[in-house]
Amino acid sequence: MARTKGDHEARRRDVSEAVWQVMATRGFSGLTLRAVADQLRATTGLLTHYFPNKRALVTYALDLLEERTASRPRRPAGEGIEALRAALLDMLPLTEETTSTNRIWVSSWDQALSDPDLTDAYARKYAQSRATLRDRVAAAQELGDLPPGDPEHIAAGVQSFVLGLVVQALFAPSAFTPSRQIELLEEHLAAIAVPRPLEDPH
Repeated sequence: MARTKGDHEARRRDVSEAVWQVMATRGFSGLTLRAVADQLRATTGLLTHYFPNKRALVTYALDLLEERTASRPRRPAGEGIEALRAALLDMLPLTEETTSTNRIWVSSWDQALSDPDLTDAYARKYAQSRATLRDRVAAAQELGDLPPGDPEHIAAGVQSFVLGLVVQALFAPSAFTPSRQIELLEEHLAAIAVPRPLEDPH
């Protein structure tokens, strides 16, 4: 009996979940057709219908990672520096889900750095992230939450700070707990924000 479109889509979802589970537990270095087949309890022959080679598997895995990252629920943006804070908090490994996603992203850097096409793709991805942060910085400046200055430069600074914090938290989770990450981010934002006048107690 011929397979229906529903059967094909269901199998593709199964394959996607298997690829995700392999990345989450083994990182990109452990992403192989054999590992995905074992996760599916299938043969590598079945997988060649989807991935004729390792490059096709890696490309699909990165697309899947991007898709899951983009579809993840986000914090309410708010206005001004609150919107910037929300975007930065969404980047940090504060939950089991975001920790897993960040572990996969970081483990994929080696693969991306060894492939010129992927290097360019990652450069574009981080440039897009900076552009989003730049827009939020500019909006915060208009509201007087951040001082005047090049919003692109400020966005690059906060992005670099958060990405560094992500790496620290992944390698030393006991030292960089979620509460510590939030504390450090708050201190960083306070350092670049326009100081608020003290309220008159009278």
